[in-house]
Amino acid sequence: MAQGSVLAATFLAHAKVRFLPPADTAVFERLLLQAWETARAQWPAVALPAEPFVTHLAERLPEESPHTPVEPLLEQLSLAELYLACACARGIASAIELFERNYLAKLPGLLRGHKQPEAMIDDVCQLVRVKLLVHTPEGGPRIEEYTGRGALLSWVRVTAVRVSIRLQASEKPSLEEEPDAALEAMPAPGVDTELDLIKRRHHTEFRQAVREAFSTLSADDRHLLRLYFVDQLSMYELAALFRVNQSTISRWLKTTRQTIYEETQRRLEKRLGLSHHDFKSFIAILQSRMDMSQLLSEETKGDDGGPRS
Repeated sequence: MAQGSVLAATFLAHAKVRFLPPADTAVFERLLLQAWETARAQWPAVALPAEPFVTHLAERLPEESPHTPVEPLLEQLSLAELYLACACARGIASAIELFERNYLAKLPGLLRGHKQPEAMIDDVCQLVRVKLLVHTPEGGPRIEEYTGRGALLSWVRVTAVRVSIRLQASEKPSLEEEPDAALEAMPAPGVDTELDLIKRRHHTEFRQAVREAFSTLSADDRHLLRLYFVDQLSMYELAALFRVNQSTISRWLKTTRQTIYEETQRRLEKRLGLSHHDFKSFIAILQSRMDMSQLLSEETKGDDGGPRS
């Protein structure tokens, strides 16, 4: 193919459906160049080269008859919004800023229109942002799944509604309202005579002490724990959500766990008359049987939480 037909060659190499390209390669090249220029004109602050955009476009071409000319296929797509989505998927900061301003910022109002619970709207918006914009070790951001067939805002709204439905269906209480949610998220204890004795004697006091310890945390700390333990965002996702590095998230979680540990210790020592040594023995038994170290120890074991369901 001629040297001046780079875009046409790129498009043909990445198209996943059959179509009828223009017989004249130069015409095809101009068509693709015009598509890129038209899309770019809508977002002049976003610098996305033509070749990756054409690749992105080819991979999302709608499937029709193999004898369908490419022009009407391109006309079915929202080129400008595909351009923005492609730039966001590539991590271009100006594109992400525009996406947040023009799309994500409208989500709260759209969700209220769907009569979503007010207390859940902020969580849904944050989870949608992570879902759509964050690269994870498992794969690229979900905004890559936008095909350009339909308005991008409608697609984002549908994504948000699905996230909201999933959160409501899980019926998991908020840590801000019920700190036992973190305890319930832990594996259930096995059968053990010593543990059963402790549970019968001190289970109520222990859970009450943890509940009171949670109440001493700031709203931000409780929200962080909800995202980590209840919504099961990974360290990687939390770092992207709060726009800090993973070591900062690890430090925040470690500090918060230490606060819970110390506040629980203070209350149980007073309530049960335990010595400092007895308290450590008591907690050690709980940790070894109930895997409670994520809440009650300063150790960072288990910081790399699993992916969200």
